[in-house]
Amino acid sequence: MMPQRLLAVIVAASLVPVAAAAQSTIKIGYPMPLSGPASVYGVPIVKGAEMAVQEINASGGVLGRKLELLTRDSKASADEAVRLARELIIKNSVDFLSGTLTSAEAPAVSTIAKENKIVFVAPTSKTIQLVSPANLHPYIFRLASNTDIDGRTGASIIAGWKEVKRVATIAPDYAYGRDAVGAFVDFIKKARPDIEIVDQQWPKLGQSDFTPFITAQMAKKPDAVFCDVFGGDFVTFAKQAAPLGYFKAIDNRLADGGEVGTTDAAQALGKDYPYGIWSDAYDPVIWPENEPAAHKTYIEHLKAFTKEKYASGWAIMGYASILALAEGIKKAGSTNSAKVAKAMLGLSFDTPIGKLTFNPKTHETEMGEFWGQMVKDDRYPFAIMKNPKYLSQGPFTD
Repeated sequence: MMPQRLLAVIVAASLVPVAAAAQSTIKIGYPMPLSGPASVYGVPIVKGAEMAVQEINASGGVLGRKLELLTRDSKASADEAVRLARELIIKNSVDFLSGTLTSAEAPAVSTIAKENKIVFVAPTSKTIQLVSPANLHPYIFRLASNTDIDGRTGASIIAGWKEVKRVATIAPDYAYGRDAVGAFVDFIKKARPDIEIVDQQWPKLGQSDFTPFITAQMAKKPDAVFCDVFGGDFVTFAKQAAPLGYFKAIDNRLADGGEVGTTDAAQALGKDYPYGIWSDAYDPVIWPENEPAAHKTYIEHLKAFTKEKYASGWAIMGYASILALAEGIKKAGSTNSAKVAKAMLGLSFDTPIGKLTFNPKTHETEMGEFWGQMVKDDRYPFAIMKNPKYLSQGPFTD
């Protein structure tokens, strides 16, 4: 017969892994640009993700386990994002991947997710290539709008300017810019056959001197411009374009689909913002009329969490990416990636800007964005979006 003391030791030892398992965290790897021009967007996205993790953990976690966010600085480099994703999987044993900002990073990390059969939720990458039939796999999901929506909603804005006949485009020379401009040109030709595309400029991502592109475009004398320069690049572009008379020459008829309508870009430019242009934002933040109660509460929490006077328009994407994963895990009843991936097909979840649903065929939420004219308002030391209007996918892609 086994001595009681030895039996107690064996029983205690057998409980150790069970207790450890119950207390282990659900790890989410999150590569994101935290330095360089793209950090204008990357840092607030991470703040939003951190706030979601904090709120979920405070309410008991998911399946009784706390979430743990492992953030890394991808420097907006696809190669670095891939290196970090591999490291997070192999060295840190993350359960899921999210994060990445650009349309160079996300498709590259998607291949790592496919190889390792681990769910990857891309919060902001817009290139249609990310989930095109050739690149779609069971573990990739896109939260953001896409370049078709970007280009076509921008085209719908410019198509409404009846006096405009000559249009130019300027966008970063990689998948995001090329795809968005392609969609813009395709739609504007259908919506306004009388409009001529008179110039197209392709500065590189991270361009430090936009002067040659600006002067070349001005020489073609466009009436309006479709622009997809974004983040810190737009700050640089706007500061260099204004002294050259670029915005004045087109009477500020510029539509930018790169979310320069966010409070982040507006604050970064301050008084140098080119008032009067049109742009979009995932979250207008300052919502003068008909603000949903859930959004108002979220913004107050975000300002307290970040200790900032004005909230970010990009934090919502980090926040929602964690909500999506949490709901997928709950629905699956497991952290097994194969089961979570299956559970996310058709998954609907609430966010402060409304309900989102992953299309089971495309793995996208196909969300729209808020568009409006950026105007001066004496209540704020930066440009705000006038009468934000939500432009959704349906009318522009069907």
